[in-house]
Amino acid sequence: MTTRDVVFPAGRQALYERNRYSPAVRSNGLLFVSGQVGSRPDGSPEPELKAQVRLAFENLNAVLEAADCSFDDVVDVTVFIVNPEERFETIWEVVPEYWGEAPFPNITCVGVTWLYGFQFEIKVIAKLPGT
Repeated sequence: MTTRDVVFPAGRQALYERNRYSPAVRSNGLLFVSGQVGSRPDGSPEPELKAQVRLAFENLNAVLEAADCSFDDVVDVTVFIVNPEERFETIWEVVPEYWGEAPFPNITCVGVTWLYGFQFEIKVIAKLPGT
């Protein structure tokens, strides 16, 4: 078995170890980032939806930065939204704060019924710089 080249953002390794997953794995010039939610340092959800989305992006950006990437390197995005009919417009008011300018990455939005107490999750694939 190949050893995984795991990326950990500063200060959150214990949270990932407790939940038994890697925040991101480098492979073949790409960075595969696990779904990021609007969790506080202790892992609890940020209660207000817009603040939760902002915190999910901040957590995502911390993982990207730990791999010397930024959101500009992201090529593929998947978002999961609990009750998207009710929450999509509110969430999409926040997205431009982090999304950057065109050309944008591709995206798949998935409506779900449960996200472990969260309302929004974002996972991405980024191209590693210099590859």
